[in-house]
Amino acid sequence: MLKLLLTAISRSISHVPPAHFLLKIHEFSSLVENELEIYESLEFDAGGHKWKLVVYPNGNENKNVNDHISLYLEMVDTSSLGFGWEVYAIFRLFVLDQNKDEFLILQDAMGKERRFHGLKLEWGFDQFIPLEEFNDASNGYLVDDTCVFGAEVLVKERNKCKGECLSMTKLTSASIYKHVWKIENFSKLEAKRHESEVFIVRDQKWKIQLHPKGIKSGTGSHVSMSLALVDSSTITPGFKIYVHFTLRIRDQVRGKHKEAKKTGFLVNGGCMVEAEVAVLGISNPL
Repeated sequence: MLKLLLTAISRSISHVPPAHFLLKIHEFSSLVENELEIYESLEFDAGGHKWKLVVYPNGNENKNVNDHISLYLEMVDTSSLGFGWEVYAIFRLFVLDQNKDEFLILQDAMGKERRFHGLKLEWGFDQFIPLEEFNDASNGYLVDDTCVFGAEVLVKERNKCKGECLSMTKLTSASIYKHVWKIENFSKLEAKRHESEVFIVRDQKWKIQLHPKGIKSGTGSHVSMSLALVDSSTITPGFKIYVHFTLRIRDQVRGKHKEAKKTGFLVNGGCMVEAEVAVLGISNPL
């Protein structure tokens, strides 16, 4: 069963003009005649934030409205607020009855707050006032082709939640960086760990670490290799790098670079270690 939820709207009359912004439009009919579907006002300040009025003189077609004026409040200039910002506000939108010198005011009933955020910058009323009622000069809203709208905004609170931005890239042959490390006299290596020269992938410095006799005790029967980030001090807390990589010891004789004991890995006492590295994604805390 489909449940339809309707938001209650409160309508009231006041002789007091809006506290924050008035928009007066001369030759209102020319907006429709010139097929100007939307008009956006100048920015104004309220509650420490910037806003503007958005008017659809012939109704918001995106909401299937064609017999009402649509009027909205939009939050602007939010780039400085950072990721995850939220602003809760109660607002009232006005239209002036010029015959009686009083304002018709629409707002969400019961003082309902609206949450403005990065994905929802605009709130208002799809059916602010019927066009038939608005265009009738005897009602006072459009007199001598002139009308006045207004806005009042009460900001209740602002929250900022913790966030993360993950940027991924597709793995392609072009995104794979290949680094070859030639080790001379492999059988005579004495240190437990040896490191390759530094190489750069996606602005980060990397190196190959090799343990000739294993990474744990140093007396094992297998060679251990790992990929290491050179300077982690440059990484901010919460920063993550997702990497696809392959490490191999090259078969210099047959070209079959398998991870197994096979003649060809050591030639003239030396070996070739190869790394293929592709950075697939970078995650930044916000």
